[in-house]
Amino acid sequence: MRQRLNRCVNRGKHVQSAAVIFKETIDINNDELAKKILELVGKQNVLSATNCMTRLRLQLTDRNDDMIAALKKIYGVLGVNIDGDEVQIILGVGKATTVTNAVNKILETNTVKVGDAKALHEKIRARNATPIKLFFKKISSIFTPLIPGFIACGLITGIIGLLIKISPALVDEPTIKLAMIAGNAVFWGMNLFVGINAAKIFGGTPILGGVLAAIMSHPALADVNFFGAEFVPGRGGVISVIIVAAFAAWLEKKLHVIIPEMFDLFLTPLVTVIIAGTVAIFLLQPIGGALSDAVGSAATTAVQSGGAFVGFILAGIWLPLVMLGIHQAMTPIHVDLISQFGVTILLPILAMAGAGQVGASIAVYFKTKNKFLKKTIASALPVGMMGVGEPLIYGVTFPLFKPFIGACIGGACGGAIQATFTVGAATLGISGLPLAATTNNVAIYFVGLITAYVVGFVATWLIGFDDPT
Repeated sequence: MRQRLNRCVNRGKHVQSAAVIFKETIDINNDELAKKILELVGKQNVLSATNCMTRLRLQLTDRNDDMIAALKKIYGVLGVNIDGDEVQIILGVGKATTVTNAVNKILETNTVKVGDAKALHEKIRARNATPIKLFFKKISSIFTPLIPGFIACGLITGIIGLLIKISPALVDEPTIKLAMIAGNAVFWGMNLFVGINAAKIFGGTPILGGVLAAIMSHPALADVNFFGAEFVPGRGGVISVIIVAAFAAWLEKKLHVIIPEMFDLFLTPLVTVIIAGTVAIFLLQPIGGALSDAVGSAATTAVQSGGAFVGFILAGIWLPLVMLGIHQAMTPIHVDLISQFGVTILLPILAMAGAGQVGASIAVYFKTKNKFLKKTIASALPVGMMGVGEPLIYGVTFPLFKPFIGACIGGACGGAIQATFTVGAATLGISGLPLAATTNNVAIYFVGLITAYVVGFVATWLIGFDDPT
């Protein structure tokens, strides 16, 4: 596994070495950090600057190893990742947003022409694109805008569920009923949201994707009997919707070429909905339904029949899969499981990987004599316990590597417990402690979480690591 990860690093997935990460240096504020980053990469070299929860993402016209090495040495930078044409600078929760805003403020004076930058950006994207990377990115892009909704609705559902368990009589309270509606809202409208986003990602008109998703999910479908064939509203869930949205986007682009321009505004959406809707109902939705059933059956059967062993393996290999970028493919599977069964039994298992990392990092904290390493762990542990693991991965465990192994062992043991009791979560987008409120067995989830903490700590303590000086 270590050789595979090292090959990944050598191919461009750059992370900081322990010697660089844990070197003491002078603290700088976020504005100064933004200036320092732009000084190193070159202001005119930046095509765009965006961020996710923990990373500043820079699209650059050019980069080299010296630039990446210099970025890693900046105080406040926890790691640097390369993903195709994108340089991802790992900063941590909150800091990533603030630094990105500061970077964009500086870039407002950039003299590169927008048209030239866009053309160059597309050229770089084409050079670095691979079918697998593009597929994962498209799937991830469909669901990323929905994550705040998953978090909000999932936590509402979890909190209300806990209150009802404490006092069952609350279920008849109007306020509780409204809260339950709010908690279910994102999942009730899931197919529509995915249809809109998927159509946009695949190059079609977003609302047409939403319309087709609505047709496939419409309750009145259950009343239609076509030559003895009965329709099932929402069959196949998001998998069917993604397939149909991709087909509709392809069809729409073809129609734009075929239909005369003067009729395009009227005929293209009409023909797209009629043709794609028909193909969806009679062909693509049944195919998506079969795929959805297969995925759901495979996941539940594997966990229920394999029990602790399957949970151990899944949670144990999850951190390496996250670093290799394969984890993005799991999002539609989680969503599909929730739509079928009300919970995803995979998320609590995989969440244990982050818990194992927390335990491993605590062990490093007590064993290291490096002051900067202690400071890094102290600042990253709270968000790590809340389920955001990147600062600990790139700032602590992976650079030292042996603690990374300890984290995988801890996560595997926690995952075994979650799988043994088939703990499910009613949401996604969160992990760690917050996920507990959304699970169907809070007590067992905490048992697995604590187990991952403890085993990750003990494994790292016993394996040891080379303490950076």
